[in-house]
Amino acid sequence: MIFTSFGFLIFFPAVIIIYYLLPLKYRPWFLLLASYYFYINIKPVYAVLLAGITITTYVFTILINRAKDEKHKKILLILDIVITLLPLFFFKYYNFVNTSIDHFLRFAGMRWPLPEISFILPIGISFYTFMALGYSIDVYHEEIKVEKNIGAVALFLSFFPILLSGPIERAGNLFHQFRGKLLFDYNKVVSGLQLMLWGYFMKLVVANRIAILVHIIYNDIEHSSGSSLLLAVLLYPIQVYADLGGYSLIAIGAAKVMGIDVMANFNRPFFATSMSEFWRRWHISLISWLTDYIYTPISFNLRKYKMLGIVIALLLTFLISGIWHGAAWPFIFWGLLQGSFLSIEAITNRQRRAFLKRNNLDKKEWFAFVSCAFTYLLFAFSELFCGPVNSIKNAFFIIKKIFSDINGHLYYGNPSMVFFLLFGIILLFLAEGKAEFYKGSFALLNNKNWVIRNFSYALLIIIILLIGVFDGGQFIYFQF
Repeated sequence: MIFTSFGFLIFFPAVIIIYYLLPLKYRPWFLLLASYYFYINIKPVYAVLLAGITITTYVFTILINRAKDEKHKKILLILDIVITLLPLFFFKYYNFVNTSIDHFLRFAGMRWPLPEISFILPIGISFYTFMALGYSIDVYHEEIKVEKNIGAVALFLSFFPILLSGPIERAGNLFHQFRGKLLFDYNKVVSGLQLMLWGYFMKLVVANRIAILVHIIYNDIEHSSGSSLLLAVLLYPIQVYADLGGYSLIAIGAAKVMGIDVMANFNRPFFATSMSEFWRRWHISLISWLTDYIYTPISFNLRKYKMLGIVIALLLTFLISGIWHGAAWPFIFWGLLQGSFLSIEAITNRQRRAFLKRNNLDKKEWFAFVSCAFTYLLFAFSELFCGPVNSIKNAFFIIKKIFSDINGHLYYGNPSMVFFLLFGIILLFLAEGKAEFYKGSFALLNNKNWVIRNFSYALLIIIILLIGVFDGGQFIYFQF
């Protein structure tokens, strides 16, 4: 069951009705049952794995909390991390590591005995694994009290709006909400439904329409012109943003309808004027997790090396980010590339600030626009290494072809495809620009005028129904 399926359009309203009809004390338990039902409908065996990680996390956090000395606590934490990561490693990385070793040994004239195993990656495992690890580490550092109710831990890791593709939540944000009074709040319900509606627009109208054109071009890179490939390169980041950003809004909105506040996952990333700012706006839940549990400990331990320590921490953090995104060399290259971008910015930060101040560029609108465009281009070309191309060789082939065949025939599909695609992108960026620069002005869905407000709802629903692509497949991040 996915958010864009007909089944979810029946499941979610039914859950909400039963949820608010039940007495308060039963609502968290009902959410737990609904979440497992949601997951079982995708593939029943996945729920067994999720339950196993839940039990592991619950038992080890209890043991860590009871441990009386630091050495014992650390051993328990290490065991917890290893056991929790084993399923992720096996399902996601076994074949990659096994194949890489096999190729290396064959090159050296030796044979590798382990076979390649074909299996489907359990959906959402990368997300709830990180959530489980974050909770265990927080208990170890005594930043959160251990949860003795296994039902609360199970609900935290299985909460259906965020189960499949995040946001990667923290126990400190959700546990106290699960324990609180989950009362009906009209304003939260309305706000949640608005977020869900806009999320469906982003996914169905923007992401799925761009996907049609991008996949046509990328599936035939040999015969696509440089100009067509450049178009695909420039469109793909918008597709990913509308896809994952749309999913995140649906997830956040669904949780809010139930009175639960989930952290934001995006903050208008394409208005970022640098890569460091971009990563503070893009996939916020992942980046904040990596910052807290990977970057900060590494940079702290390497603080005596000053800037070199920061660079090493950035490279290692984004190397892990690349590995988390996918078990393939292109993802590793992508992670190191992003780490390199941020390292260069960190090294040149003082000089850049002095240059901007000296020339008063930080107050120039045209310079902000150029900076946004340059940041977007850096990210767009880096996405070649973790997008549909899925090959370092093909990525460099595309870059070479863009610069050598830019005047070739531009493929853009039929006129109706172009019109609907541009319409969706323009509407998305108008809404983003309004939220970025004119917050509180030109309200539509929240307009005080009843006619304008309801007309806006109706128009958005009509747009989704008329030009949305409902057979556009899974969300991109389901593969992670």
